[in-house]
Amino acid sequence: GCDPGVFPFLETIVNRCVFLVDGLNLYHSALDGERATRRSLRRLYVAGLCRSYLHALPGRSAITSIAYFSAVAHHRESRHAGTVARQVAYFSALEATGVQLHLGHFKAKSQACPLCDGRFVGWEEKETDVAIGARLLELTCKDLCDTVVLVPGDTDLVPAMRAAHRLDPTKE
Repeated sequence: GCDPGVFPFLETIVNRCVFLVDGLNLYHSALDGERATRRSLRRLYVAGLCRSYLHALPGRSAITSIAYFSAVAHHRESRHAGTVARQVAYFSALEATGVQLHLGHFKAKSQACPLCDGRFVGWEEKETDVAIGARLLELTCKDLCDTVVLVPGDTDLVPAMRAAHRLDPTKE
């Protein structure tokens, strides 16, 4: 038989969820959404977005943390005045909602134009994917959560996901 006293205990078990968000990829997805819907989506309420997915996760899920990884686009300021101030204000708003901010940086990279073969300076965000992967492995090894939800926008984190699963196959 089944002991009915077990069921109240099971109801108290919570699936501890952590969301790891690649901010630059999310920003570009919001820009794509703006073009499609003709509505402003750039100041997305990230904590609300994460909470909206809890129903799709296993068990009685609760968010233990949301980490947002990005970088300040100082290189855009000369052509788009106010970029840094708007970005810093958004980051402050994220932090006010309990989102943990992790900043990398942008690095200049010489690139060739595919049409004219001329050279120009492009900018790459650095350390974001590595920081997300490192945080994923830390969460797994220290048993800080039961489920990690990645909001990456690309496949760069697949190797880190595979490593996390090898370290603890019970994690989702």
